[in-house]
Amino acid sequence: MTDHSTDTVLDAAILDKIADRRAERRNFLRYAGGAAASAGGLALLAACGGDNNGTSTPTPTPTATTPTLGADADVLNFALNLEYLEAQFYCWAAFGQALPASLTTGVGTPGTVTGGAAVPFSDPIVAQYAREIANDEVQHVAFLRGVLGASAVAMPAINIAGDANGAFTAAARAAGVVGATGTFNPYADDVSFLLGAYLFEDVGVSAYKGASPLINSKTFLEAAAGILAVESYHAGLIRSVLYRKGIDAPAIFTNARLISDARDGLDGTSDIDQGIGDATTANIVPTDANGLAYSRSTGQVLNIVYLNRAAVASGGFFPSGINGNIRTSAAS
Repeated sequence: MTDHSTDTVLDAAILDKIADRRAERRNFLRYAGGAAASAGGLALLAACGGDNNGTSTPTPTPTATTPTLGADADVLNFALNLEYLEAQFYCWAAFGQALPASLTTGVGTPGTVTGGAAVPFSDPIVAQYAREIANDEVQHVAFLRGVLGASAVAMPAINIAGDANGAFTAAARAAGVVGATGTFNPYADDVSFLLGAYLFEDVGVSAYKGASPLINSKTFLEAAAGILAVESYHAGLIRSVLYRKGIDAPAIFTNARLISDARDGLDGTSDIDQGIGDATTANIVPTDANGLAYSRSTGQVLNIVYLNRAAVASGGFFPSGINGNIRTSAAS
């Protein structure tokens, strides 16, 4: 049996540590972004509500030479579409506002965001985590746009609404988290937000791992590995917090399993997705028999975000599809 009597003291200590290290974390743009990515990232943090506790933000140092994009541009633009989705969701949830228009322009058909709202957090720890993840995700957008330069795709149309017509509700109905006429609003409360984040985060980890063999440049591969690591931290964090809350509210375990099963049903016949466990056995890190994180192809990732197991070019969270040359889901 777990003793939770020290949770309040630990939570206060965690908040202090987060505040202390905020100014030390914003330095990964140096890999290949250059001054344009740096300026865009700082503007984005200000617009989305991020801060550095009154200290100066270090200016990222670009590499002396940036490798030619070539075919890597397709992979990086595929990732950029996913980062647009995550950044918009977290910015709205944590700060109640969207990305600035100046950081959503680019090649292809520009879109708008449907939905989004600030979460009325009751748990200060979850609120802190939401703000930290939001800042990471918007810097990912700025970083990828800086690397891609004029090749960066525009943000496509995104549906993150928490109403009856929203993609979150469609996903929750398909999973059985709500009934056939029910509504799932990820902005309603802390647990709903965590379940919405859980839907995205595991997919992001498997997407970056699956795309890594497609990247030719070692410089871009290193940068993608850095983003993969951050997404893994995010996924583990979301799963951990859900597990802790599930001890007191077992329905959380059930809903996480239903979302996991739904993702598995969309991306093919292999049973690779995993829930967070139950009250007696935690499953914070979903791995294979060798303790390795699993991969998804670009087509499988699109199956999930399009909410369709067929080969299609739009749907779900991207009602008009994504921009770029990689845009069709797999025939699962």
